[in-house]
Amino acid sequence: MVRLLLWMILLVLCWPLALLALLLYPLVWLLLLPFRLLGIAVEGVLGLFKAIVTLPARALAGPGRT
Repeated sequence: MVRLLLWMILLVLCWPLALLALLLYPLVWLLLLPFRLLGIAVEGVLGLFKAIVTLPARALAGPGRT
């Protein structure tokens, strides 16, 4: 909702720039998509690494503790 309001303000102030932003937004989103996927993959690998490293401590803590 905030993005729409900001875009409408930009449309009133400078309509060519607002139309350019409207046309370029999907292209920028497509260009940034691989970086988002890479971030998800790196987060998963780091989570797996953390689980492997903390497994002995969690196993020694016993069933009553997390």
